[in-house]
Amino acid sequence: MNALLTYGKISLRPLEPEDIDLLYQWENNIEIWQVSNTKAPFSKHILAQYLAESAKDIYATRQLRLIIQDENMHAVGAVDLFDFEPYHLRAGVGILIHQTEDRGKGYAHDALLALSVYALEVLGLKQLYANIAVDNAVSIHLFEKAGFQQSGIKKDWLKTRNGWKDEILFQKLLC
Repeated sequence: MNALLTYGKISLRPLEPEDIDLLYQWENNIEIWQVSNTKAPFSKHILAQYLAESAKDIYATRQLRLIIQDENMHAVGAVDLFDFEPYHLRAGVGILIHQTEDRGKGYAHDALLALSVYALEVLGLKQLYANIAVDNAVSIHLFEKAGFQQSGIKKDWLKTRNGWKDEILFQKLLC
């Protein structure tokens, strides 16, 4: 595996057509819809179209999803670059470690560090950013540990069943 896509306990790889069942399981897990702003399930047909699009260059699609693999090449999650802005040299970051038993093992941290190197050295980005709900302490800790800094708060940004909550903007300057 390319050293730029490897860090610590993980390696990052592109999506493959055989990932459709994995994506179907992950994207249709209602428990994570709140953090991904998903409101409806995805069909395998839609996911197959997404997989076909993912083969295109990030400059065409403005997004990139990479599968996070552990030391045994088992897929434990995914990391996304979205809202890729080649002029302003920035992109948003989202991350998922799907199974509860795979969380807390450092996979997400290592994936964010590998992604940061890739974003700087291959894409030439100046910064990455993440939007995290103010009550998502685990994600806040993860992104801070990976070198992201809080740069703002969006008030009453996220509508929930229990009312509104703030969202924190985190940024990581790469150079």
